[in-house]
Amino acid sequence: MFFILSKTVALLLLPSNFLIAFGLAGVLLMATRWRRGGVCVAVTSIILLAAAGFLPVGTLLLRPLENRFPPWDASRGVPAGIIILGGAISSKLSRDHGEPIISGDSGRIVAMGKLARAYPDARIVYSGGDGSLLGNQPAEADFVYPLLDGFGVGRERALLEPHSRNTAENAAFTKDLVKPKSGERWLLVTSAQHMPRAIGCFRAVGFPVEAYPVGWRSERQWNLTVPRTISEGLGQLDSAGSEWLGLLVYWLTGRTSEFLPAP
Repeated sequence: MFFILSKTVALLLLPSNFLIAFGLAGVLLMATRWRRGGVCVAVTSIILLAAAGFLPVGTLLLRPLENRFPPWDASRGVPAGIIILGGAISSKLSRDHGEPIISGDSGRIVAMGKLARAYPDARIVYSGGDGSLLGNQPAEADFVYPLLDGFGVGRERALLEPHSRNTAENAAFTKDLVKPKSGERWLLVTSAQHMPRAIGCFRAVGFPVEAYPVGWRSERQWNLTVPRTISEGLGQLDSAGSEWLGLLVYWLTGRTSEFLPAP
C-alpha cells in the first residue's frame, strides 16, 4: 500500500500538478453558481504557477538538501564497497533500444565508473529494480553489466540488486545482499538532494555508509539565479518538493529515524 500511495498521491502533490489541479478546479467552478470564486481560484493558480516557475523557489528548497552532506573525502581511506542507487537508467527505453539509456541522474553512473577504476578491489553494488506503478518494466540493474563493460570494469566485481522499488527497499535489500562486516567502509552514491533520505534509510536498517553525493542542481553559494524558462523553474520545484515530501513521509512511517539526517 505504501508503494502504491507513493506513486499516486505523491504524484498529485507535486507543486506543479497541485497548482494545475487547483486551476482546473477553478475553471469547473466558473460553470456553477460560484463563478466569481472559480475565477479567483483560476487566476490565483496562474499567478502561483508563474511565480513558482520564474522565481528561484526550487533552488531555495534544493540547497539545504544538496549541502547537507559534503563531498566525500578520499583521504579517509579505501572503501570496501561502492553502492550506487538506481534512478539513472531508463529501463523501459533501455529495453526498447537494446542498450542502456541514461535518462536520470547520470552523475551516479559516472561515479560508478570513476570509483570502480579508482578502487579496483572494492565491490560494486547497483541497487535498482522496477519502480513503475504497474511493475511491468525490467529492473534497472538488468542493464548495468554493459555499462561496466564500457568502463573496462569486470562483471565479476558487481553485485546486482534488482528487486528494490524505493529508497527504503534499496537499503534493506542491499544490506541482505552484501552482509557488511563490522569495520568495513561502504560508499553510498546517489544524487545530492536525495542523500539525506538515503542515508536515513541505511541507518534505519543498521547499515553504516559514507555519503558520496553527485548530481548537484544548485550552486554552493547563495546565488539565486532566476530560471531561464518556467519549465526549468517548475522542474526544480517539483524535484525539491518531492524530496521534502519523501523525507516527511519516511520519517512519519519509521523508514528513517530522523526527519533530516545529517553527517
